Amino acid sequence: MTCLSESSVISDTFGSMKSPKKQKPSVRLTWNGRCDQPDATAAVLNPWCEIHPSQVNKAIDNTPSRLILGDNLSIMTALLPELAGKIDLIYVDPPFLTGKTYAARIGRNEDSRRPSEWKTTKGYQDTWRDLGAYLDMLYPRLCLMHQLLAPTGTLYLHLDWHASAYARVLLDEIFGAERLLNEIVWVYHGPSPIRSAFNRKHDTILVYTKSRDNYFDADAVRVAYNPLTHKTFASSKKAGFGKIPDLKRGKVPEDWWYFPVVARLHKERTGYPTQKPEGLLKRIILASSKPGDLVADFFSGSGTTAVMADRLGRRWLACDQSQLAIQTTYRRMILEPLRQPIQLLVAEGLEPENELKIDASITREGSEAKIELLGLESLHPPEARAELMEIDWLYNGNLFRSMSYSALGWRKEGGLPVLSYTYPAAGSYPICIQVCDHLGRLGRLLRTIEI
Repeated sequence: MTCLSESSVISDTFGSMKSPKKQKPSVRLTWNGRCDQPDATAAVLNPWCEIHPSQVNKAIDNTPSRLILGDNLSIMTALLPELAGKIDLIYVDPPFLTGKTYAARIGRNEDSRRPSEWKTTKGYQDTWRDLGAYLDMLYPRLCLMHQLLAPTGTLYLHLDWHASAYARVLLDEIFGAERLLNEIVWVYHGPSPIRSAFNRKHDTILVYTKSRDNYFDADAVRVAYNPLTHKTFASSKKAGFGKIPDLKRGKVPEDWWYFPVVARLHKERTGYPTQKPEGLLKRIILASSKPGDLVADFFSGSGTTAVMADRLGRRWLACDQSQLAIQTTYRRMILEPLRQPIQLLVAEGLEPENELKIDASITREGSEAKIELLGLESLHPPEARAELMEIDWLYNGNLFRSMSYSALGWRKEGGLPVLSYTYPAAGSYPICIQVCDHLGRLGRLLRTIEI
């Protein structure tokens, strides 16, 4: 392990400009205590449950997308033997070095204009001892992402003014400065308390490629020309200095993008903090991956990357160390018309506890069984509110297979519906009922039914 103790400076280590291949990076960021080879133990990933779009019990005949609970450093280390050089697109939205603690909204039908009245729970912390501690977190993870990327792959790193400048130097070191594809600016509107400076209303997305052979589909992300552009070319043959664009086909977007923040998109909002809009991820996925490609997000948060990758026919892999984040993503996927199997894995030692006591009725009419959730009690405060119920009608005592499921939307009132299943033959069948509440807590209930 090589640890550096210099003060936070940027040191130039330019070699010969004539050499086509450089063994050393052209620029290097150093900080107090920097370690080039931090200890990273590979996580042991254990399957927790799986879900199939058809809602029937069958063996997985294609590789499922994976949602993983655990620290992304140990998870990426564990994935290296399998996926090194195989992930086509990585989008990550890590902590921004804001020094804030973010809360997740868990109430219903609250006035968005009165945050003091919102019901909240812990979302995630973005607090650090200093800049060095933040870079100690970010650098090794970016190195692992570089190893996991396919030769034609692309990394999108989403930050803001707090850390984007430092991250660019790190990415120049890891990928090479020549591999910077774009510095995208996402602009948005919203209220701000700032009165002594211009309102800070943009994020920066740094886009780096593994090689010059990166995949990019410009036609997949074309947008319409401005109506004024149509009017200009219709009124003058000299417009564009003789160059006439294909106005019907549209144009490739510039490197500044406008999408409303999720706070203004009520249909998308889950309450999880710093959730990114679906339109933003749609453009990224369409531009830098093909149907069937593998898309990964190692700071998945509310799961927007996974949702959009699934909708667009990509395989996906997402992980987060927050159980609330994982359950938010899982719930969003259940509310979708799923297009592929999903497997939920948990890093060993982080298995969710059984925190909820389930009261359910199980009835039978011939070969059809029905289950209704009657009540839910939390073993620890605060009180539980059921948001998701799943049934494994043929539980094997090991892996939970979600064969029937239902979830409430984030603004839907009422209870969960009755779930049913028709057994093919008479017999004694073990059943497992799994329920998740608004805080991401889980409960399981085991029963046996005679058919």
